[in-house]
Amino acid sequence: LQECKIQNSSREYCKIFAAEARAIPDFGAVPEIVPLYLIYRPANNIPYATMEEDLGGPCEQYCVTERDGSLVARGTSEIVLKCCTFQHWVYQWTNGNILVTDMEGVGWKMTNVRIATNLKGFQGLKESCFPSLLEQFAATHQCNRYCSILGLKTLEPAKPKGSKSPSMGRKSAQSSPQLQK
Repeated sequence: LQECKIQNSSREYCKIFAAEARAIPDFGAVPEIVPLYLIYRPANNIPYATMEEDLGGPCEQYCVTERDGSLVARGTSEIVLKCCTFQHWVYQWTNGNILVTDMEGVGWKMTNVRIATNLKGFQGLKESCFPSLLEQFAATHQCNRYCSILGLKTLEPAKPKGSKSPSMGRKSAQSSPQLQK
């Protein structure tokens, strides 16, 4: 259940990110997080299972959390750079409270996402989830050309503030991390 909540919440952030990125002619393709479904099988010994679209090949890791707790981008391909830009966008959009930490997939379709947050109770988590990754990301993220195309601000470690929910919608363009022109 927790995996479904995390992946599907990340998917909602990704949809908003994609809408903003597609509005910029030079941005190009964007990552898509596939939905993860929880199914109930009452006649089975294990009554719950998750199900998602078959991605059609072996997953590649684009952004991962290493065993030592560090966050690493695997390569410099367009997909990896755009995954890093998505991470930056989510971090900025949530005022430093949420970060999508792990992204792997086949082509532009992502799965097995994880999050770091300092929000207690986010998606039913009893405690915050890897809050040190938020600080590390702000200190180590190096903006790439896609961050620049979206007009994202250079990150500085900041004190967390309130977060916006993607399901609440936006009242104005001012809530976007994209700089106003």
